[in-house]
Amino acid sequence: MDVIDKKEPRHAGSAPGPAHSGRGIEADLIAVLVAVTAGEPRVLTIQDSRALPSGLFEMSHRSLQSGLRAWVERQTHHPLGYVEQLYTFADRDRAGSGPPAISISYLGLTHELPAAGEYEASWRSWYAYFPWEDHRIGTPAILETHLLPKLKAWAQGAQSEALTAARLQRIAITFGADGRKWNEELVLQRYELLYEAGLIPEAAHSAATPVPGQAMILDHRRILATGIARLRAKIKYHPVVFELMPETFTLLQLQRCVEALAGRLVHKQNFRRLIEQQELVEETGEMSQDTGGRPAKLFRFRRDVLAERAVVGTKLPLSRT
Repeated sequence: MDVIDKKEPRHAGSAPGPAHSGRGIEADLIAVLVAVTAGEPRVLTIQDSRALPSGLFEMSHRSLQSGLRAWVERQTHHPLGYVEQLYTFADRDRAGSGPPAISISYLGLTHELPAAGEYEASWRSWYAYFPWEDHRIGTPAILETHLLPKLKAWAQGAQSEALTAARLQRIAITFGADGRKWNEELVLQRYELLYEAGLIPEAAHSAATPVPGQAMILDHRRILATGIARLRAKIKYHPVVFELMPETFTLLQLQRCVEALAGRLVHKQNFRRLIEQQELVEETGEMSQDTGGRPAKLFRFRRDVLAERAVVGTKLPLSRT
């Protein structure tokens, strides 16, 4: 196991100590660790659900990824499974008052295990942070009651008619307003627009009454939005969803997992036809008795098609109704 510096990570909210002085730019490693449990997309958090697992890259770490694994295991006692680099952030005006830093984020897919560790680790639905992103049972009321009125008021307060028109167009495109279609992949663009409008607590110029949705420290909710957007896009062309599934599963469980991630319903028959045509799964010969109704066939993922499907794509039939 990696040797871990015993200092608090900068994200923990503690003031930088003498060990930080003179180090120049620091590299923060941040994990967006996702699981789907009982049809709900959940993210592993620390600090009373206000932060993502994170810590500084130290010279004792063999690599960026090994440093990330060490911090996650220390803070949450949860091992990392599938992980890929997500994005690197270096916005000085959004990094807090600590020393200059770049944030190197990673997206990990796993199965939910009891969280522990030193930082109040817990699992939360990612819709607790972005309640406007869940369209599985229709358009969330929060869009009409909170977000769109506040955003349009912000647009009307622009200094020129041209800027007002530009803002209204951005609102319509990103939030599916004024006859536009909802695009589930624009998670980050929606968050950034709310940030710019000062409608979330993370913005320094935030309004007195921000829109609903749990805030996070520093730029962690922005990083979470980036992870959600990446995953929503990726499930359409790469079978990463199977990293979130148990060894055996029913087709309905697989469908519910996809819907949880996308925040949209899929067309049941088209979805099953797609899975069958692309030969992504195979029957186990067993039946599940935990369906609440008639027993259902159990399937497993055919990992031998992983490389092939990464090239040709996996088009998921998201419902547009």
